[in-house]
Amino acid sequence: MSENSNKISVINFVSPKATIGNNVKIWHFAYVGNDTIIGDNVMIGSLTHVDYGVKIGNGCRIEGSVYIPPLTKIGNNVFIGPGATFTNDPYPMSKKMVGVVVEDGAIIGGGSVIKPGVTIGRNSVVAMASVVTKDVPPDMVVMGHPARIKYDRSQYDKKKNDWESQN
Repeated sequence: MSENSNKISVINFVSPKATIGNNVKIWHFAYVGNDTIIGDNVMIGSLTHVDYGVKIGNGCRIEGSVYIPPLTKIGNNVFIGPGATFTNDPYPMSKKMVGVVVEDGAIIGGGSVIKPGVTIGRNSVVAMASVVTKDVPPDMVVMGHPARIKYDRSQYDKKKNDWESQN
């Protein structure tokens, strides 16, 4: 047995039918399916599954272990935290599916679960581990099981700035 036969290769699968923009980084053991379109300056974390027919805009950061099913549309400058799960089948195993829409500038916290057909509004925030069962209005912060509006994006930004300025 040769010395090289014991080495493990890091393998990603990116479909030759996917369209990948400039400066896209796809980390270890990720999957990108057929007819998926990924914009420029996108990072996709390890163990993330981006299924077929997904659209991802420019400047997005998708952390590790995220599941993005077919029919999902993600806008520009979206952050998706680790372990977030999007769904597209309201009645498994149905022959009819519906995607999730994530509008520009949204933040989705790690471990969140997003119901099929939901729209996450522009510049909204889904707190970590939230279960989103209905549309999230633009510029709002939701959290909980099920996710409910807690405050607006300006309050979130203030809390973030206060946190970052602490020693």
